[in-house]
Amino acid sequence: MYVLFDVLHLYYLPQYLPVQQKLAGQNVKTAFVFYRSIHDEIMEQIAHDNDLEYTWVEDDKEATSFYLQEKADWVFFANSFAHLDELHQVSKSAQIGHGIGPKACYYTKSDTAMTVRFVEGAYRCERLKTMYPENEFVDVGFSKLDSLITGKEPGFDLQQLGLDPNKPTLTYAPTFYPSSIECFAKDWPADFNDFNILIKPHYFSIAKEKYHRQKALLEHWANFDNVYLAKETDYNLVPFMASSDILISDASSALFEFAALNKPVIWCDFLKLRWSYRGLFSYRFKKRMDEDFGEYANIAVHAKHYKELRQLVLEQYRQPSQLESIRMELAEKLAGRLDGKASDRVLSYLMNQQ
Repeated sequence: MYVLFDVLHLYYLPQYLPVQQKLAGQNVKTAFVFYRSIHDEIMEQIAHDNDLEYTWVEDDKEATSFYLQEKADWVFFANSFAHLDELHQVSKSAQIGHGIGPKACYYTKSDTAMTVRFVEGAYRCERLKTMYPENEFVDVGFSKLDSLITGKEPGFDLQQLGLDPNKPTLTYAPTFYPSSIECFAKDWPADFNDFNILIKPHYFSIAKEKYHRQKALLEHWANFDNVYLAKETDYNLVPFMASSDILISDASSALFEFAALNKPVIWCDFLKLRWSYRGLFSYRFKKRMDEDFGEYANIAVHAKHYKELRQLVLEQYRQPSQLESIRMELAEKLAGRLDGKASDRVLSYLMNQQ
């Protein structure tokens, strides 16, 4: 068997790597297709560190040409792909999502039919089958969490990051839009000086020029002694989750991934919305979010304003089991079976298709 992984964005890798490692363990040939960007050196370093074979392409047309040339058994995608009709002449396609958040695009990614889509949990699997009855969906779980659930991910050496191992640790993991970043106090790490703070922004907040204001704030916060700001090489949220007692986020997949580990989360309801998403245009924000958004909101305590944040963090840190039953009920709905074997189930499916 020969399997390729389409890596349009760096942040697809945490979902792909557990599957690739299982395939490599069965002596299956694998390779990654990287798209040229401002982070080429980082991608090459990651490939070197993980002993990955890879090739470079400029865009999806060049990627398609490569796929037609290679004739792999399977090509994995983390999102839709415009040239499936051509690809399917020589290879099968598989989709494995890079997040489990509340955005409606989770479902619309299936508008273009892959050979199979690996899904997180029975609820989402059945809902997708109802929406796209001609497509194949297989419930495997969320492979990104496998190493956390099995205890193979040790997390960070906090002292090595310049932090205090005797302090509790919180992670702030905002998404790029709609984001809470611009609504935080300019010097907020000083308000949490009794915590280590790990800041793991979305890749776009660092990489895309349109979010330069977010990047400036993030770099300002990195100057505080109790803060570690993720470097560009810290593409994976998994070590941050392993190292943290509590997480602060907004409408990000990170919030649900952390809650699935049965750790407390604070959901920031204070968001910076573009004018085109406010007032009369607020329907655009609602359209961007999944119809189950309201139910998913129960997985966390909510900070309506920044001024409420510290008290909520302290309450959740001192009483981490407060929302445990709701977390675990919704975690199963969002992430499926939490047994650390999602990538094993992907492997099993692929091997049975030979």
